[in-house]
Amino acid sequence: MPTLDWIGDRPSCRSGLTFAVPWAQGQYWPDRSSLHCADPSGQRLPSQSWNTAYWPDGSIKWTGLALPALSQYPASVSVDYIRSSSAKENFTNFSEAAAPLRVISSSSDTIVIDTGRIRVTFPTSGHSIVDRIEHSHSGKVVAENGHLVLRSQSSLPLEGEEAGSSTTIHALRGQISKAEIENEGPVRVVVRIEGKHQQLSVTEPAGTSSPGWLPFILRFYLYANSDSIRIVHTLLYDQDPESQFIREIGVRFHVPLKGEPSYNRHIRFAGVDGGIFGEAVQGVTGLWKDPGVQVRQAQVSGQQTPGFDQWNPEVQSRLRWIPRWNDFSLSQLSPDGYTMKKRTKAGHSWVNVPGGTKADGLAYLGGAANGGLGFGMRHFWERYPTQIDIRNADTDRGEITMWIYSPAAEPLDMRPYHDGLGQETYDEQLDALQITYEDWGPGTGSPYGIGRTNELYLYAFQHTPSKEDLSRIVKDMRNPPLLAAQSEYIHETKAFGNYWAPFSSLSGNSPSSATGEILQNLDFLFDFYKTQISQRRWYGFWDHGDIMHTYDADRHTWRYDIGGYAWDNSELSPDLWLWLYFLCTRRRDVFQIAENLTRHTSEVDTYHLGVFKGLGTRHGVQHWSDSCKQARVTNALYRKYFYYLTGGDERTGEIIRETLEVEKTFLVLDPYRKVRKDRDYVTQDPETGVLISLGTDWSALAAVWMMEWERRGPKWEFYREKLITSMKGIVGLKNKFVTGQARSHIETGKISPPPADVENRGHVQVSHLSAMFGLVETCAEILDVEFTENNDRDLLKEFQSAWLDYCFYFNGTSSSQISRYGISFPKLILRQGHSRLTSYAARILKNPDLARRAWNEFYEGDGYARSLPWRTEIISGSNVPLPINEASWVSTNITALYGLAAIQGLAFGAEYLDPYWESVSEIN
Repeated sequence: MPTLDWIGDRPSCRSGLTFAVPWAQGQYWPDRSSLHCADPSGQRLPSQSWNTAYWPDGSIKWTGLALPALSQYPASVSVDYIRSSSAKENFTNFSEAAAPLRVISSSSDTIVIDTGRIRVTFPTSGHSIVDRIEHSHSGKVVAENGHLVLRSQSSLPLEGEEAGSSTTIHALRGQISKAEIENEGPVRVVVRIEGKHQQLSVTEPAGTSSPGWLPFILRFYLYANSDSIRIVHTLLYDQDPESQFIREIGVRFHVPLKGEPSYNRHIRFAGVDGGIFGEAVQGVTGLWKDPGVQVRQAQVSGQQTPGFDQWNPEVQSRLRWIPRWNDFSLSQLSPDGYTMKKRTKAGHSWVNVPGGTKADGLAYLGGAANGGLGFGMRHFWERYPTQIDIRNADTDRGEITMWIYSPAAEPLDMRPYHDGLGQETYDEQLDALQITYEDWGPGTGSPYGIGRTNELYLYAFQHTPSKEDLSRIVKDMRNPPLLAAQSEYIHETKAFGNYWAPFSSLSGNSPSSATGEILQNLDFLFDFYKTQISQRRWYGFWDHGDIMHTYDADRHTWRYDIGGYAWDNSELSPDLWLWLYFLCTRRRDVFQIAENLTRHTSEVDTYHLGVFKGLGTRHGVQHWSDSCKQARVTNALYRKYFYYLTGGDERTGEIIRETLEVEKTFLVLDPYRKVRKDRDYVTQDPETGVLISLGTDWSALAAVWMMEWERRGPKWEFYREKLITSMKGIVGLKNKFVTGQARSHIETGKISPPPADVENRGHVQVSHLSAMFGLVETCAEILDVEFTENNDRDLLKEFQSAWLDYCFYFNGTSSSQISRYGISFPKLILRQGHSRLTSYAARILKNPDLARRAWNEFYEGDGYARSLPWRTEIISGSNVPLPINEASWVSTNITALYGLAAIQGLAFGAEYLDPYWESVSEIN
């Protein structure tokens, strides 16, 4: 029975929780088991469960679970299945005077959900995404008419010019096209709404029109006994960046305030690190005349003030002279500072309010008696420019707007950052690649189809909350509590493969040992990048989550402006390095950075619409600017850890499915169009198959096909067959993986020899990149699976032999390569990163000599050496704009490969590390 505990702090507010548990193959079956959750005392907890993955034999692999809002969450939760003749929904023990969550209505017009504390009405059409939020028992409405707002303009004036009469301003509002309940149970309900922003009003020249655009997908997460709602807000960019410039993107709610005196209406903004700014619409503190201590204290605390007859008469008679502040605004236009302001009404000047650095991103509008609405955004300052506006606070119907892109910022400009520099032919583009490392191509640097997902939170309050309560809510909002199984248990189940091992389980890992030295190096690398994210300000609407590719020691900066050296876009699998490092350490900060990277690379670096759908963009100055669009960037392996650890995050699962037939895009954009010797030869043909790499392409295809199989998607049997068919094809090639490229039939997955070796006589093509984008891990997971069919088991043996050949010979000697393949491989690089292939072969073959060879490759390869300083240098003074920690020898490519080689080398052969060093010492 696994016991899950908190990574970081326990929840401090009643919000509800989703988490996950893995299971070993053959342990539990969906129709013969019933799941139970309990606290440390054995007391059953109300829960809801659903299976997110299955093993090939049909047993359960991953289970997602939900707990309702509780007044206090236990220090740990034990989860287990009880064998039974039939499994039933798991909801029991709603013991805190709370009932299971209920779907009151699900019709063609509305969806109504009652959590026991709030009742939420979702329209299924129209402009309102939420009709109203009301308290279940009192019926008080705290928010209504939630809707999406957007403005754009058709051109940008040149510097120094004013917008001309030809500029069209579009005002749009979200229009629902579909609304449904995506996940329903007694503890958790997920409502999914999609649509597009449609034009409401427009200022434009006669005879022109503007269609709706920017598709959206919204998911609302509601939990039993909770008065909060989590919103996952996704936008897809579907416009021409030359003709549309986003001015603002927001979500707005109206807040009923009728009946609340202005001095009992309250505004709250979250400041820095839990600090709260709080004021009343009509303040009665600091006046010349004192209304009374109890009046002042009540207003400052957000409580109802004493009856008016208890006020100082000198204030009673002059209350009308005290200004009432109708509008408030907080703008975060950089990651370093926010400003606040307020005004009495439109048409009058704003008064500045002291600001700060990094606003936590939550606001509240409401009254002391009737309560109101809290509205927050998780990565508020990290995703700048953002803003929160409160308007009409002195009227019967106030409004609160969360600006995901602030109207106070410059319009969002997504045009190419250069004009092509005269690169008209492939040869010129390839020549330019040799200097800036950028693969540029006309028309391919488009952002059309990329996306961005943000997390928003709504809080329905019956009374104005205390500042202490708001501060606790902000803490949970910015750092959502994470409940997870121990690393040792996850590793034991093999649900994330067997190519990593918890660091706590490694023998000889004292700080002075060779293992300890590697672990310290891994800590250094992660902590260095964590610091770089902060110091280099890797933040912003599109940028947050990603990291940079290569450093420029001369300028003491990362190469943010140089072609293919800028944003990393998953190059050489940093996503994979971070997720495995989290599994090995269970560090909360590692999870957060890995999560942010996954959110970014799966949204911004990925195309979700258009001709490139399912492909990702190679590293570049803009996340979409490079013309190299490949499946290696959108590999499902990079997303699966986050997907399963979060109980099956719905948006991530949606993105993974977008890549199921990504090979069809090769018919639109041949990934080898520039590097084939015969560029006129047709290699992309739906009948004969598309040319794919058996490394970077096949690993991405195999990973998503396997994941769809284990998720039991709508066509999982079809994709299982495609995977197995492709494995048979690779085995059937004379030189297996060393063939390098092959044809893949789009409909069947059948692999056949490449055009250069139609008769399958034995083509040899080896690339240093083939195994560096998830091929190692995907093959390892496939080979760990226990297939049920004899034919499949025989195929696995042949496939294992093919894969072990590649692992053995890549870093092998020229003579061994000639002996096996007839020729030696070309001079290859990334030998340190490939040492994990050697160590994998050593573990499978139980070959100590090969294991020692792997460690030699790790230390003597072309990656990070022991002799490096493994520390940073502080650069300050006139050399840099601000002091920074520099390690000029660090490269993200090598960091990812060192991290993966170290983690997997220790998992496969930690016991051979000391003997390796003993043998080296003897030689020396």
